[in-house]
Amino acid sequence: MKKIRLPRPIVNRILALAQGSPDEEICGLVSARDGEPRRCIPVRNVASDRRRLFAMDPSQQIDAMRDMRERGETLFAIYHSHPDGPAEPSATDIEQSGYPDALHLIVSLNTRGVLELGGYLFTDNGPEAVHLEILED
Repeated sequence: MKKIRLPRPIVNRILALAQGSPDEEICGLVSARDGEPRRCIPVRNVASDRRRLFAMDPSQQIDAMRDMRERGETLFAIYHSHPDGPAEPSATDIEQSGYPDALHLIVSLNTRGVLELGGYLFTDNGPEAVHLEILED
């Protein structure tokens, strides 16, 4: 299983965003410089049913990608939450996945008192789980 390292502040920010919107999926991007994750960039979810789906606001996503380019950063990960589901890709997540080079992070709010964070790479063979190593400061 591939191991991917994530800085604790980025993980904490994603988890806080998910906890702050427990009734709908949150989503956004993680940028990297030189392959190292740098920033968590929230993007508004504009899906018709935000409890079960996510769709990034196109203009915010374009602005985020432009900002990354201007800072010399690249797309590292796409994240979203599952308020009622596990921290693994749903059939819709797999069907709508783009950016095959990006890590996909999924937060589950489905467990009492414990947030789960799963990481996946979407390959031709479907989603492959990765081991997330959280880097402390």
